Amino acid sequence: MKRSSLIPLLASLLLLAAVATPEVILAQAVQANGLPGRRVVSSLGIHPGSLSDGDSLRPLTSPAAGLLIPGAFPLSPPRDSLPKVFAPTQPRQVYTRFPWKRNIVTTVFWVGELPTANNPTPNTKSAWDRRWTSNYGGYDNPKPTSRVGFLPKDFTPGQNPFYFALPYNDISRTGTKASARAVIPWFEKTFYRSGRTVLKGRWIAIRRGDLTCYAQWEDVGPFETDDWEYVFGDKRPKTKGNRGAGLDVSPAVRDFLEFPGGYATVDWRFVDIDEVPDGPWRQHGANNPFSNVSLTENGTGGTSANIVKVRELRDRLLVSQARPDETETGRPTGETASSPRLAR
Repeated sequence: MKRSSLIPLLASLLLLAAVATPEVILAQAVQANGLPGRRVVSSLGIHPGSLSDGDSLRPLTSPAAGLLIPGAFPLSPPRDSLPKVFAPTQPRQVYTRFPWKRNIVTTVFWVGELPTANNPTPNTKSAWDRRWTSNYGGYDNPKPTSRVGFLPKDFTPGQNPFYFALPYNDISRTGTKASARAVIPWFEKTFYRSGRTVLKGRWIAIRRGDLTCYAQWEDVGPFETDDWEYVFGDKRPKTKGNRGAGLDVSPAVRDFLEFPGGYATVDWRFVDIDEVPDGPWRQHGANNPFSNVSLTENGTGGTSANIVKVRELRDRLLVSQARPDETETGRPTGETASSPRLAR
C-alpha cells in the first residue's frame, strides 16, 4: 500500500477515537476487568435500578455514543446447566413382522418315536419326509443318559437336531391347500409347485424365561393339522389334548430351554433366516442352511434356482418309483398327509 493512501485511513481512526467519550472508554476498561454492572452504570448513564443483582454488561453496544463497542446493556450471568439425557420409563418395543405367540404349552417328540397307547402315530416318518428316521441318521433318543450335549450319544445327526412341529400342513393328498396361499406370509416368495411344502425347514424362535432357542419346522402336530388360525393368526390352539399343547419340540430344544419334564410353557414366533444368531442350532444337518451352504446361493437364505430344479426332478422320480398304493407323501392311500398325530 502506498504511503499516501495511509493518510486518509489514519485520519478516520483519529476521528473515531475523538468521538468515543471518556465514559465509554472507562466502561470498556471496567468491562474488560470483569467488574459487575452496578460499579460502572454511573459512567454509562444507566440508572442502577434497571439492573438486577448479578447482572453484568452486554458487550458491543453503547447508548452514549451509538457505537458497536463493549459495555452497554444488562446481561444475565450464565446459569449452571447439565446435558439432557433421555431415560425411557418403559422398554423400547422392537418391530418384527412375526409377533410372539405367548404362553403356549409345549410337549416333546423325537425322530424314530414308536407308537404307544398315548401316541398311536409313529414318528419314523414325518408329514413331509417318509424316510425321516433314515435321513436323520437314527433314533433321536430323548433319554438324558443317552445324549451328549444336544446330540444323541450313538451318532451325529444327518439333520438339524433342533426341530419342531406345529399343527398346520400346507399340503394334502390333492396338492397344496387353498388356505396355504391365503395364510402363509412367505407363500408367494417360496412356492414353486403344487404339493410341495413351503413350511418344511422354516425357523422359529422359542423363548422360555431368559433362554431363547432356534429350531426348524420338520413335522406337523400335535393333534391338529389345519389349525392355521393359531399358527398364522391370533387364536389359541384348537386342541384340548395334553393341556392344549400347541407346539412339539425335539429333545435338543427341550434340553437347551431346560424343560423341567416332558412339557413346559413357552413363547414362540417365526423368524427370517437372517435373524437366527450363532448357536448349536446352526452346527449340524444337511437340511440346515448354516451347515450346508449348498442349500442357498450365499448361505443366507436365497434358494438357488438350480437347486430347486434338482429337487423337483428328484421328487418326480420318487413319485414314479412309489408303490401304487402310496401317495406322493409316502403314506398309504388310507392315510392322508393331514392325518393328525392323536397324542404326544
